[in-house]
Amino acid sequence: MVAAAAELADEIGFSELTMNRLAERVGVRAPSLYKHIASQDDLHRRIAAVAFDEAADAIGTAIQGRAGRDALAAAAGALRDYVLTHPGRYAATLGLTPTGPDDPIMLASRRGMGPFEAVLRGYDIDPREMTHALRAVRSVFHGFANLQASGGFQWSTDVGESFEYLIDFVDRGLRSAAGADPADHHR
Repeated sequence: MVAAAAELADEIGFSELTMNRLAERVGVRAPSLYKHIASQDDLHRRIAAVAFDEAADAIGTAIQGRAGRDALAAAAGALRDYVLTHPGRYAATLGLTPTGPDDPIMLASRRGMGPFEAVLRGYDIDPREMTHALRAVRSVFHGFANLQASGGFQWSTDVGESFEYLIDFVDRGLRSAAGADPADHHR
């Protein structure tokens, strides 16, 4: 049921996914879905958990045996590919508030950030700066991928070239930050 919902979200957009549309897709009446899914919110959270897990697998596989800029490029590319291929299910990952530390969304999102954390450890980022670095890297590559998925790049310059420029830009920043004193970042 969740797999069908995730596929439908990718096809029609996450914001258009309803229990009625899912019921129509799987060939049942909407009330029958409630035997398997508690609510629209439950469906949202289940799709998000699937997306976090799938993205983590794709990014983790992409970075295997890589370090430095190569690992960063592989992670960023895998995230971008995931967002472009699965825009509906990726959209489900946004705006969720975990209900607690054992919430499957919290666990899945942590797993989803694991490969990026591994990439950042390769840059020798100070552990005290890791959360900031993760937020920065996620924001940059998430933003690029979402802009591209929504048709936000209209200029004639090749989007792939812009993506490579962004990877180089982030790589330079991470290499520079690795040698800086964390106390200097808060002046």
